[in-house]
Amino acid sequence: MKNNSFILKEFLDNAFNLKSHLMEFLSIKECDLDGFLANAKMNLANLHPGDDLNDVSDFYTEMVGDRHVADLAAWHITSKDYIADTLKLQQRFSRDLVLDFGGGIGTHALANAMSSKVEHVFFVDINQTNRKFVEFRAKKLGVEKKLSFCKTIKEVQISKFDTIICLDVLEHLSDPSSQIEVFNEIMDSDSIALFNWYFYKGEKNEYPFHIDDVKVVEKFFKTLQSMFLEVFHPILITTRAYKKIS
Repeated sequence: MKNNSFILKEFLDNAFNLKSHLMEFLSIKECDLDGFLANAKMNLANLHPGDDLNDVSDFYTEMVGDRHVADLAAWHITSKDYIADTLKLQQRFSRDLVLDFGGGIGTHALANAMSSKVEHVFFVDINQTNRKFVEFRAKKLGVEKKLSFCKTIKEVQISKFDTIICLDVLEHLSDPSSQIEVFNEIMDSDSIALFNWYFYKGEKNEYPFHIDDVKVVEKFFKTLQSMFLEVFHPILITTRAYKKIS
């Protein structure tokens, strides 16, 4: 296993070989990759049906195709400094059995799998393309034995996790309160959960897939404050660390 400094350096150097993984997985030429990534965010936003969408899971399982992989890859490549800080935070708390919920293209799951403090990572994502891509990346990086891939938490069949990672996910859920209630049930008193959220559709509706309903957001914060106590960390990012209220 690699030490924390090496893991961070490898991410900052090449995002864990993300571009080469994308080219091979999607069978796309290097000369076409930059354009593919540059248009990824707009292409994903344009695909969203807006208020006509009844079930957010349908969007991420049936409609996005490889556009979601491209959008996430573009974000991870252009925002490496910020994401590196979330990896630093993860390194402070991650240990033993880790749940990575809505893990996307796998940056945080792969980094956790590289850590000597982590026994196993359970990568959960409803999008089959994401799961297949991260499984492909894990094999390329030699950490596939420390990762399991599931569509839902129920498939994992683990009653308690030592660490839960849920980043850039809650704002996509129609009922984020219910999700953190589930997290509360599968944490022990010494477990740590890392959450962030962005309940905002943007000034020009560039994030149409985000929830911004005032009542839903208010319910989320009330639920969060009733179940979790924030654990201080010194890294200046939006991600927060939480433990259960005893």
